[in-house]
Amino acid sequence: MTVVYIDLLFLLNLIANYLLLLAAGRMAGAALVRWRIGLGAAAGALYAALIFLPGMVWLASWPCKLAAGVLMALAAYGGERHLLRVTVLFFGSSAALAGAVLWLELLGSTSLTLENGVLYTPIDVRLLLLSFVMCYFVLSLFFRRVGRHGGELVRMNIDLEGKTVDVTALRDTGHSLTDPADNRPVVVAYCETLAEAVPVWADPTDPIGSVERCHAAGSRQARLIPYRAVGVECGMLLALRSRQVTVDGRPLGRLLVALSPTPLDDGGGYQALIGGI
Repeated sequence: MTVVYIDLLFLLNLIANYLLLLAAGRMAGAALVRWRIGLGAAAGALYAALIFLPGMVWLASWPCKLAAGVLMALAAYGGERHLLRVTVLFFGSSAALAGAVLWLELLGSTSLTLENGVLYTPIDVRLLLLSFVMCYFVLSLFFRRVGRHGGELVRMNIDLEGKTVDVTALRDTGHSLTDPADNRPVVVAYCETLAEAVPVWADPTDPIGSVERCHAAGSRQARLIPYRAVGVECGMLLALRSRQVTVDGRPLGRLLVALSPTPLDDGGGYQALIGGI
């Protein structure tokens, strides 16, 4: 008879679910909201623990497992435009983990699962936590290199003159555009996304004229930001001083927001860029 420690079972499945949901989000190019991923992971871990309570074995049926997986994906990425892609990748990653566990069981003598397919092992919890920490860093490194984007998608809130716009932004460590005055990072955003908050005198296709019109209106909100890109040796972007920029709820202060006259992502997955801060 196998003795199951519910606390160890919950912890093991919580960590495994978190890594699987995180990996699926990275591969799908979805915005990663850590507390929501944790919520989805906790829901899955709770489900795994409930199976072993008296009279709850019916939860181990395939329809229940499928429903639990969908609910985990909804908790972690509900409202995300790539929800279907994330869900499919989550199930694919779970299947890959199941295959890896079966392979390890065939190689060794220690079982890593229980009769209902729930991840569980009686090994020392400290060794278990160390193993998962190492796996986390390996997965993070891997998915940063092979992901569709060169960075991580985040939720960004931009306040321009009291008008707030929520966008999806790509946190890209290769994005090094900074404010020449204070060396703080500059947000680059597609102008159409911020149209409702941009002053009438601002025209991203005419940055110099826009600054002149801004000064004529008695405002000092507009700035010119020099940049270099492929095919552009020395260009200028119209930038506006924000009242506040927040990333995943973390305030970054009054950053400059440079307006791009063209979309930043052909697929529409993100509408703004910011450096790795």
